[in-house]
Formats: sequence, C-alpha cells, structure tokens
Amino acid sequence: MSEEKTYFEFSERSEEEQQSLLTHTWCDNCQQADLGMIEPQEYEQFGLRFVEGTCKVCAEPVFTELSDDEF
Repeated sequence: MSEEKTYFEFSERSEEEQQSLLTHTWCDNCQQADLGMIEPQEYEQFGLRFVEGTCKVCAEPVFTELSDDEF
C-alpha cells in the first residue's frame, strides 16, 4: 500500500452523490455532524478511498472515508 495519494475526479460523480458526500460529514474540530464541506478532493491512500475538504463552519479539514459501495 502506497503512502502517496492517487487522486480521482470528484466532479465525475453524479450530482446526487456529490451532494450527499458534501453534506454528510463529521467535523472533529466542531464535534458536529453534517455541517458540510467545501473544496472536496477525492483520493486513495494506504488502500483506502477518501473525500477531503474544508468544514463550512470552522474551515478546518474534514475527511470522509468511502466504503466499497460508494466507488
């Protein structure tokens, strides 16, 4: 498993998928769910797939790990 990130085009997901992934988040800094994220980047690292962005409320990084059925 590589430490390097392999990026994917988040915008190639359907609009419905994008909105779901951007809305259903958890912010470790705010300690709240579903605050939303902006500036998403989708990538794979260590054999796991993630969407990483910025919390809409506090501007700290947020990460969502994708399960096999999401990609």
